[in-house]
Amino acid sequence: MAKYLLLKHYRGAPAAVNDVPMDQWTPEEISAHVQYMQDFATRLEGTGEFVDGQALSPEGTFVRSDGEGRPPVTDGPFAETKDLIAGWMVIDVDSYERALELAGDLSAAPGAGGKPIHEWLEVRPFLAADRCHDDHRSDTATVTE
Repeated sequence: MAKYLLLKHYRGAPAAVNDVPMDQWTPEEISAHVQYMQDFATRLEGTGEFVDGQALSPEGTFVRSDGEGRPPVTDGPFAETKDLIAGWMVIDVDSYERALELAGDLSAAPGAGGKPIHEWLEVRPFLAADRCHDDHRSDTATVTE
């Protein structure tokens, strides 16, 4: 089994087929979308493939160590991820192909007008600690598929 992150972008990914922004959906459309996501997670819990998933709020802050005292806090200088990432789901599946299949299913969540969004999801494998090379010759690591 290998873990994958299914990353839902609100902005920054290629446009979805049903690309009406969520803040323009009716309460019923939002409820249908949330229900689809919950049903999807429940189905994966039943197969043992669901690990975790969350929607993200629009608020966010960058923090870093700056030695002693209170760490500096900022909204930048990097990309405003609150404008890009809507949520995520972690799955644990037998193959990369299964991860792609589930991402395709998740992409069909309903949006405006009750029609599937067909949004693009980013599929990212977790690094497997036992397969990372620590030989100081390279900054690359092997990922599982």
